[in-house]
Amino acid sequence: MSRPPQLAGRLARVVVGVVIVGLGFSGILEAHLGVDPWDVLHQGISHHTGVAVGTVSIFVGLAVLLCWFPLHQRPGIGTVINAVAVGLVVDVVLGATTRPDTLPLRWGCLLAGTGLVALGVSLYIGAGLGPGPRDGLMTGLAARGRSLRLARTTVELAALAVGWALGGNVGVGTVVYAVLVGPAIHHIFPRVAGARD
Repeated sequence: MSRPPQLAGRLARVVVGVVIVGLGFSGILEAHLGVDPWDVLHQGISHHTGVAVGTVSIFVGLAVLLCWFPLHQRPGIGTVINAVAVGLVVDVVLGATTRPDTLPLRWGCLLAGTGLVALGVSLYIGAGLGPGPRDGLMTGLAARGRSLRLARTTVELAALAVGWALGGNVGVGTVVYAVLVGPAIHHIFPRVAGARD
């Protein structure tokens, strides 16, 4: 098989993965049981600086990229696609759906959303074209001998702890996501990360 079709296939995996991540985060937001740990951090920083949460998210993403250097991570086209497209997908989905009004449905959205995030992350990282800004911390730690489960859980709980200390809003869904997404990625990644070359 020639190289261009291979690259096209890998790019398609990145795009599909990022769309699935956007769907997952939409489900988590629609559950209204707590935002993800990184948004807790963004809220906390916004609370202390007066800078809008969306703007804080951009600056935090840039700061996280700087943390890649000691972990020997390198951005790629997948990093750029992730940074741009996840938010766009979330905006489209939230604009086209209504929030569930029963607790079982809200929990279903939270758990399904967490699973979709894990699947999407596994797909686009498995394409080998660069992880998302925050996912690079996980892959960098995993490359140093930690399991994906431990690396992701550590990153999520660290963001959650700092965000909570700064006054970000923490819900039960925040904690559930932080604890479950790492093990879910650890389980899914080997099953979807196919050959790249």
